[in-house]
Amino acid sequence: MRGTCPNTTPARILLVDDNHLGLIARRSVLEELGYSITTATQGQEALERFAGGRFDLVITDYKMPKMNGLELIRRIREQAAGLPIILISGYAEALGLTESSSGADVVIPKSAHEVPHLVRSVGRLLNRKAPKKPAGSQRHQNGRRRQA
Repeated sequence: MRGTCPNTTPARILLVDDNHLGLIARRSVLEELGYSITTATQGQEALERFAGGRFDLVITDYKMPKMNGLELIRRIREQAAGLPIILISGYAEALGLTESSSGADVVIPKSAHEVPHLVRSVGRLLNRKAPKKPAGSQRHQNGRRRQA
């Protein structure tokens, strides 16, 4: 299993999609890889699940009723700016959805190549190093803060 290592907790992923079949298919693939999946079928439900749990990654569809994926990403970023997020959309190319325009770390167009792209992206995002903190917040080896 790729999502876990011996004696560790599997990575926790919040998966959001209003399409029941798409949700089940993606959940099955990710669980098969060893990830712990929590699902939501709309934006508000996703925010409630997000507030009630701790997640290592969020995967969201773009087109959903009441709150689209971009709004969901914006609201999650307000609470957890560095959390990796993947946006999946059948409209990615038509709407010009990119990482810079959507706020997602990865944008995946729905296509025949979606599943392998999703698997690679999840693995890469979960294995990347945490971003470096600004120099002013780093500590010297003796534990004291740097002087500005």
